[in-house]
Amino acid sequence: MTVDPDAPRNPWLRTRRASGDEYDASYERRAAAGENVHGEADFVMRFSPAAVLDAGCGTGRIARELARRGVDAVGVDLDDEMLSTARRKAPALAWHCADLASIDLGRRFDVVLLAGNVMIFLTPGTEGAVLANLARHLAPGGLVVAGFSLRPGQLTVEEYDRLTAAAGLSLLERWSTWDRDAWDPHGDYQVSVHRRSSAPAT
Repeated sequence: MTVDPDAPRNPWLRTRRASGDEYDASYERRAAAGENVHGEADFVMRFSPAAVLDAGCGTGRIARELARRGVDAVGVDLDDEMLSTARRKAPALAWHCADLASIDLGRRFDVVLLAGNVMIFLTPGTEGAVLANLARHLAPGGLVVAGFSLRPGQLTVEEYDRLTAAAGLSLLERWSTWDRDAWDPHGDYQVSVHRRSSAPAT
Protein backbone atom coordinates (compact mmCIF):
# COMPACT_ATOMS: atom_id res chain seq x y z
CA MET A 1 0.00 0.00 0.00
CA THR A 2 1.42 3.37 -0.98
CA VAL A 3 0.74 6.62 0.85
CA ASP A 4 0.05 9.79 -1.09
CA PRO A 5 2.69 12.28 0.13
CA ASP A 6 0.31 15.13 -0.64
CA ALA A 7 -2.55 13.71 1.42
CA PRO A 8 -3.41 15.80 4.51
CA ARG A 9 -2.03 14.50 7.82
CA ASN A 10 -5.18 15.62 9.53
CA PRO A 11 -7.62 12.68 9.67
CA TRP A 12 -10.71 14.87 9.20
CA LEU A 13 -9.36 16.52 6.05
CA ARG A 14 -8.20 13.15 4.78
CA THR A 15 -11.49 11.32 5.25
CA ARG A 16 -14.29 13.90 4.93
CA ARG A 17 -16.75 12.94 2.19
CA ALA A 18 -19.62 15.40 2.67
CA SER A 19 -19.74 19.10 1.86
CA GLY A 20 -20.55 21.63 4.54
CA ASP A 21 -24.07 22.03 3.20
CA GLU A 22 -24.62 18.26 3.16
CA TYR A 23 -23.28 17.97 6.70
CA ASP A 24 -25.62 20.71 7.94
CA ALA A 25 -28.60 19.28 6.08
CA SER A 26 -28.56 16.15 8.24
CA TYR A 27 -29.08 18.27 11.36
CA GLU A 28 -31.78 20.30 9.65
CA ARG A 29 -33.68 17.10 8.84
CA ARG A 30 -33.39 15.91 12.43
CA ALA A 31 -34.59 19.27 13.74
CA ALA A 32 -37.54 19.23 11.32
CA ALA A 33 -38.49 15.82 12.71
CA GLY A 34 -38.70 17.31 16.20
CA GLU A 35 -35.29 16.27 17.56
CA ASN A 36 -33.34 18.67 19.75
CA VAL A 37 -30.07 19.10 17.87
CA HIS A 38 -28.71 21.76 20.23
CA GLY A 39 -27.62 19.60 23.15
CA GLU A 40 -24.11 21.05 23.09
CA ALA A 41 -25.41 24.62 23.22
CA ASP A 42 -27.81 23.70 26.03
CA PHE A 43 -24.89 22.19 27.95
CA VAL A 44 -22.65 25.24 27.52
CA MET A 45 -25.38 27.72 28.47
CA ARG A 46 -25.48 26.20 31.97
CA PHE A 47 -22.31 28.22 32.62
CA SER A 48 -23.82 31.53 31.43
CA PRO A 49 -20.84 32.44 29.24
CA ALA A 50 -20.52 35.86 27.65
CA ALA A 51 -17.98 34.65 25.07
CA VAL A 52 -17.39 31.16 23.63
CA LEU A 53 -14.72 29.90 21.25
CA ASP A 54 -16.15 27.07 19.16
CA ALA A 55 -12.89 25.24 18.44
CA GLY A 56 -13.25 22.91 15.47
CA CYS A 57 -16.57 24.57 14.66
CA GLY A 58 -17.16 22.92 11.28
CA THR A 59 -20.23 24.50 9.69
CA GLY A 60 -20.77 26.64 12.76
CA ARG A 61 -23.94 24.91 13.88
CA ILE A 62 -23.20 25.34 17.59
CA ALA A 63 -21.65 28.80 17.36
CA ARG A 64 -24.65 30.01 15.39
CA GLU A 65 -27.04 28.68 18.03
CA LEU A 66 -25.00 30.22 20.86
CA ALA A 67 -25.02 33.56 19.04
CA ARG A 68 -28.80 33.28 18.66
CA ARG A 69 -28.93 32.99 22.46
CA GLY A 70 -26.91 36.17 22.93
CA VAL A 71 -23.40 34.72 23.31
CA ASP A 72 -20.37 36.32 21.64
CA ALA A 73 -19.40 33.22 19.64
CA VAL A 74 -16.28 32.82 17.49
CA GLY A 75 -15.53 29.79 15.31
CA VAL A 76 -12.22 28.25 14.27
CA ASP A 77 -11.74 25.28 11.96
CA LEU A 78 -9.08 23.78 9.71
CA ASP A 79 -11.60 22.90 7.00
CA ASP A 80 -12.43 25.85 4.77
CA GLU A 81 -15.16 23.83 3.02
CA MET A 82 -17.05 23.52 6.30
CA LEU A 83 -16.43 27.18 7.08
CA SER A 84 -17.91 28.27 3.76
CA THR A 85 -21.27 27.05 5.03
CA ALA A 86 -20.75 28.82 8.36
CA ARG A 87 -19.86 32.09 6.66
CA ARG A 88 -22.88 31.97 4.38
CA LYS A 89 -25.33 31.15 7.16
CA ALA A 90 -23.94 33.64 9.69
CA PRO A 91 -21.86 36.27 7.90
CA ALA A 92 -21.88 38.57 10.93
CA LEU A 93 -19.94 36.09 13.09
CA ALA A 94 -16.16 35.74 13.14
CA TRP A 95 -14.95 32.57 11.40
CA HIS A 96 -11.25 31.67 11.23
CA CYS A 97 -9.63 28.99 9.09
CA ALA A 98 -6.62 28.02 11.16
CA ASP A 99 -4.85 25.30 13.14
CA LEU A 100 -6.02 25.07 16.74
CA ALA A 101 -2.45 24.32 17.81
CA SER A 102 -1.13 27.70 16.71
CA ILE A 103 -3.94 30.23 16.22
CA ASP A 104 -3.70 33.38 18.35
CA LEU A 105 -6.96 35.33 18.43
CA GLY A 106 -5.58 37.93 20.82
CA ARG A 107 -8.50 37.64 23.22
CA ARG A 108 -9.93 35.47 25.98
CA PHE A 109 -13.13 33.44 26.30
CA ASP A 110 -15.26 32.15 29.16
CA VAL A 111 -15.64 28.76 27.45
CA VAL A 112 -13.66 26.95 24.78
CA LEU A 113 -15.84 24.25 23.25
CA LEU A 114 -14.50 21.14 21.51
CA ALA A 115 -17.58 19.29 20.28
CA GLY A 116 -18.18 16.90 17.41
CA ASN A 117 -15.23 14.60 18.14
CA VAL A 118 -12.72 17.41 17.54
CA MET A 119 -10.17 15.87 19.91
CA ILE A 120 -9.99 12.61 17.96
CA PHE A 121 -9.89 14.37 14.58
CA LEU A 122 -6.83 16.46 15.42
CA THR A 123 -3.62 15.88 13.53
CA PRO A 124 -1.93 13.05 15.46
CA GLY A 125 0.63 14.30 17.93
CA THR A 126 -0.82 17.80 18.24
CA GLU A 127 -3.37 17.12 20.98
CA GLY A 128 -1.22 18.55 23.78
CA ALA A 129 -0.28 21.63 21.77
CA VAL A 130 -3.94 22.24 20.92
CA LEU A 131 -5.06 22.07 24.55
CA ALA A 132 -2.19 24.27 25.73
CA ASN A 133 -2.97 26.86 23.06
CA LEU A 134 -6.68 26.84 23.79
CA ALA A 135 -6.00 27.17 27.52
CA ARG A 136 -4.14 30.39 26.72
CA HIS A 137 -7.38 31.70 25.20
CA LEU A 138 -9.31 31.22 28.45
CA ALA A 139 -10.27 34.00 30.81
CA PRO A 140 -9.26 33.34 34.44
CA GLY A 141 -11.45 30.51 35.70
CA GLY A 142 -12.54 29.76 32.13
CA LEU A 143 -13.68 26.33 31.02
CA VAL A 144 -12.71 23.83 28.32
CA VAL A 145 -15.70 21.68 27.40
CA ALA A 146 -14.95 18.65 25.21
CA GLY A 147 -17.05 15.78 23.98
CA PHE A 148 -15.65 12.88 22.00
CA SER A 149 -16.18 9.20 21.29
CA LEU A 150 -14.10 6.62 23.13
CA ARG A 151 -12.86 4.25 20.45
CA PRO A 152 -10.27 1.46 20.62
CA GLY A 153 -6.82 2.74 19.71
CA GLN A 154 -7.80 6.41 20.00
CA LEU A 155 -7.66 9.04 22.72
CA THR A 156 -8.57 7.70 26.16
CA VAL A 157 -10.02 9.59 29.11
CA GLU A 158 -6.82 8.95 31.05
CA GLU A 159 -4.63 10.42 28.31
CA TYR A 160 -6.98 13.36 27.89
CA ASP A 161 -6.78 14.12 31.60
CA ARG A 162 -3.00 13.97 31.44
CA LEU A 163 -2.94 16.42 28.54
CA THR A 164 -5.39 18.81 30.19
CA ALA A 165 -3.39 18.77 33.43
CA ALA A 166 -0.25 19.66 31.47
CA ALA A 167 -2.18 22.60 30.01
CA GLY A 168 -3.05 23.89 33.48
CA LEU A 169 -6.62 22.57 33.50
CA SER A 170 -8.37 20.65 36.27
CA LEU A 171 -11.42 18.40 35.95
CA LEU A 172 -14.65 19.98 37.10
CA GLU A 173 -17.22 17.44 35.88
CA ARG A 174 -17.63 14.53 33.48
CA TRP A 175 -20.71 13.00 31.82
CA SER A 176 -21.54 10.28 29.32
CA THR A 177 -23.67 12.52 27.08
CA TRP A 178 -24.43 16.17 26.39
CA ASP A 179 -27.71 15.54 28.24
CA ARG A 180 -25.64 14.94 31.39
CA ASP A 181 -26.25 11.24 31.76
CA ALA A 182 -24.08 9.90 34.59
CA TRP A 183 -20.49 9.17 33.70
CA ASP A 184 -19.95 5.54 32.75
CA PRO A 185 -16.24 4.60 32.52
CA HIS A 186 -17.24 1.65 30.34
CA GLY A 187 -19.27 3.77 27.92
CA ASP A 188 -18.35 4.91 24.42
CA TYR A 189 -18.62 8.67 24.83
CA GLN A 190 -17.52 11.31 27.31
CA VAL A 191 -18.17 14.99 27.92
CA SER A 192 -15.67 16.67 30.21
CA VAL A 193 -15.47 20.14 31.71
CA HIS A 194 -12.05 21.34 32.77
CA ARG A 195 -11.32 24.65 34.46
CA ARG A 196 -8.27 26.80 33.97
CA SER A 197 -6.54 26.53 37.32
CA SER A 198 -2.95 27.52 36.65
CA ALA A 199 -0.40 28.34 34.01
CA PRO A 200 0.43 25.38 31.72
CA ALA A 201 2.99 23.01 33.16
CA THR A 202 6.49 23.16 31.70
